[in-house]
Amino acid sequence: MRLSQQLGQWAEQHAEQYLQQQGFTLVLRNFHSRFGEIDLIVEKDHELIFVEVKARQPTQWGSACEVITLAKQRKIMHTALLFLQQSPQYEPYAVRFDVICIDFLQPIAKIPQHGFPTRAYDLAWIENAFTFDANLIRL
Repeated sequence: MRLSQQLGQWAEQHAEQYLQQQGFTLVLRNFHSRFGEIDLIVEKDHELIFVEVKARQPTQWGSACEVITLAKQRKIMHTALLFLQQSPQYEPYAVRFDVICIDFLQPIAKIPQHGFPTRAYDLAWIENAFTFDANLIRL
């Protein structure tokens, strides 16, 4: 498994644990559609949250949060619509899109010696990072 895949899996697990500590309940992880994937779907107090998780090592190309493009947002929205169509029990729920970004402070070797949890990182949780936009998803 490549380092980026390991890092992504760790970040999703860490984000899931973090959200559960905040009182959210996991609905589903890694929901796939022909448009893309939603990393985590959680709920709390009749609110359904679609969560994109990004983790990055330090680079000259910006932080983890800066790589969530409009194209990525469009894919997430399309995938969320498909999930909602397949899951009518969530129809009365409010919906939002959050992003959890994990930026490691130092580069990670190609084969981590001690795993990711021992590395220093910053975690940013952006609630309502973006919203459904009919023009963006071309409904």
